[in-house]
Amino acid sequence: MSSDPDCIFCKIVAGEIPCFKLYEDDQTIAFMDINPFSDGHCLAVPKAHFKDVFSISPDAMAATARTAARVATAVDATVQPDGLNLIQANGPAAGQTVFHFHFHIFPRADGDRASLDWGHSPGNMDTIGALAEQIKENLAD
Repeated sequence: MSSDPDCIFCKIVAGEIPCFKLYEDDQTIAFMDINPFSDGHCLAVPKAHFKDVFSISPDAMAATARTAARVATAVDATVQPDGLNLIQANGPAAGQTVFHFHFHIFPRADGDRASLDWGHSPGNMDTIGALAEQIKENLAD
């Protein structure tokens, strides 16, 4: 299993830094976020170090998604939020601050100040279609 000695999540996985552990299996661990946006805000991470979605293996991605879904169900039952986001960021412009792949399990309340609203206005269908074709060409087999 790969590890980065400078990564805070790798140190949590190794038991070098304490956490409020919620769940653990052979491939993943879930723990409370100590800088939470809301009550119940927690994280699901692979035990192996992967910087982001571009480097994570399909198996590790699947295992981390299963853990995120399992923990999200428990958070929903416990906190009973008005909604819940699973957030996964890649790179500083997307808000990634710890460069170890992870999902935020992010309980939401009506009227909270978190925003994922980009306006939801229709785009240019020609541009969308052209980008779809370019993306399809770049899909790995």
